Amino acid sequence: MTEYGRGQGSEPWDPEDPLYGDGGWGGQQAHQGQQSTYGGQPQHYPQQPQQQSQYGDWGQGAQDTYAQPQQQYPQQYGHQYDQQGNQQYDQYNQQYYGGQDQQQYDNGGWSTGAHPQTPYPGDPADPYAQRSAAYGGEQPDFYSTPDAYPPPEPPSRRRAEPEPETDWDPGPDQGEHAFFAGGDDEDDDADDRDGPDDGSGGRRGRGERRGRGGKDKKSRSGCACLVVALVFGGGLAGVTYFGYQFYQDRFGSAPDFAGDGTDEQVTVEIPKGATGAEIGRRLKAAGVVKSVDAFVAAQSQDPEGASIQAGAYLLKKEMSAASAVDMMLDPKSQNNVMVTPGIRNVTVYKAIDEKLGLKEGTTQDVAEEKYKSLGLPKWVSNNSDIKDPLEGFLFPGTYPAAKGMKPEAVLKDMVEQANDMYEKYDLQDKAADLGLENAFELVTVASLVQAEGKTHDDFRKMAEVVYNRLKPTNTETNQLLQFDSTFNYAKGTSNIHITEEEINSDQDPYNTYTQKGLPPGPIGNPGEDALKAAVKPTDDGWIYFVATDGHTNTEFAKTYAEFERLRDKFNANTGN
Repeated sequence: MTEYGRGQGSEPWDPEDPLYGDGGWGGQQAHQGQQSTYGGQPQHYPQQPQQQSQYGDWGQGAQDTYAQPQQQYPQQYGHQYDQQGNQQYDQYNQQYYGGQDQQQYDNGGWSTGAHPQTPYPGDPADPYAQRSAAYGGEQPDFYSTPDAYPPPEPPSRRRAEPEPETDWDPGPDQGEHAFFAGGDDEDDDADDRDGPDDGSGGRRGRGERRGRGGKDKKSRSGCACLVVALVFGGGLAGVTYFGYQFYQDRFGSAPDFAGDGTDEQVTVEIPKGATGAEIGRRLKAAGVVKSVDAFVAAQSQDPEGASIQAGAYLLKKEMSAASAVDMMLDPKSQNNVMVTPGIRNVTVYKAIDEKLGLKEGTTQDVAEEKYKSLGLPKWVSNNSDIKDPLEGFLFPGTYPAAKGMKPEAVLKDMVEQANDMYEKYDLQDKAADLGLENAFELVTVASLVQAEGKTHDDFRKMAEVVYNRLKPTNTETNQLLQFDSTFNYAKGTSNIHITEEEINSDQDPYNTYTQKGLPPGPIGNPGEDALKAAVKPTDDGWIYFVATDGHTNTEFAKTYAEFERLRDKFNANTGN
């Protein structure tokens, strides 16, 4: 309901009031100074039939629809205006002077004298009596115009109504929320529906109902306050905890154990290519370190921390991160099998047996029985003269080998690494470019280069020697490689002092002094440097080589005459 008028309140209608006399506007001016019903229950009045009237016929006045419900209207609906000519009054003048002046009328005509509007004194019981009107007299009065809707109800048909009851009741605590007051909406609704009439047309007051339930309301209010306090207390504790954790994660030192750990040992396997964070996660899962961040920090602070390799490590539980780094850098703690470039398989098998705590020969037996299931590439030769099908495929590196693991699992890791490396260098295509039949022969060349060469520069020259001696046009050695390493492989020895009688009397397929071409298969496990040299040899015409010091210094020659000088140098250095 729109608040209309700037008065301080409303008073009962007085028949003697000149503004409501027979000579007035039928109550038209009364609304200018009275308080609106804003804040109370909206008053809805049934629409009454209107008497048709024209602007030229002012015989019926319209009752003000904005009047207070407290006012009484003794005037009859359709009150006649003054018979002396007041009907000629222009309603637009009324709209203009509606908020400014009081219009008085008498039996002799109407006066244009302007009088200040006198507001009615406020009703002390009305909490809204002191408010200024939102619109007041500044609004034009559309009363009895086509804009006025709905038409007013005749006073004669209205019954006296008590002061409207509002839903708002501040109560003794100046307005309690329903949650704290513990009010029961269903009970209130029941009271509103069934409560007895108090004699004034209204229902039993809220104060009466609340008075009956005051004690219960306070009890429930106390419980509600306790619940709220617990909720806020728990929320504050949660925020404090997570805030502390956030601070610790971002700015605090990482949690860490102290000391060198307990007597309980545990084996931790570190995969190839693992980062410091990955290593830390595995150590934490095994109970070695307390946090990943502590290990990462300790590893980064250690000058050799980045050199931790893949493998299995025998560590202690609840170690400080720094102690864990130190132990992992100590070879004694590593439960790994180290495959070095050029090493033969028989040596690798023995190392695996030792690490796994198995009887000597166990891993070799497994290799002979299960080599087909370990993942060898399809281009591996099935030559029956091959002494070990896995030779050349246990790629150099560090592999986990701790007690409880099976030998085939360790071997499979090594074969998988070899496959990855051989695919990286595309051995199948490179073999055809180098005049070889397949990738298997290229691996065999790489194993010869690894066995005979001493340095990276030696490897490329050694690879050229192999390819030049394999050529059908070779008249220097007639396609004989004449490598001591192949003869020693067949014998299972590493003897550099071999007599011509021993060499010439042995017809083993691996004896390249008596057998042309390559041996049946690799004679060891070549490393990456030897593999790269086999793929990309020099092209300088080398066909001879001699380790002139008997150990590390290898010299190369292109002619037989140069070879003889190198041989004499070797004999002088070794005492032959």
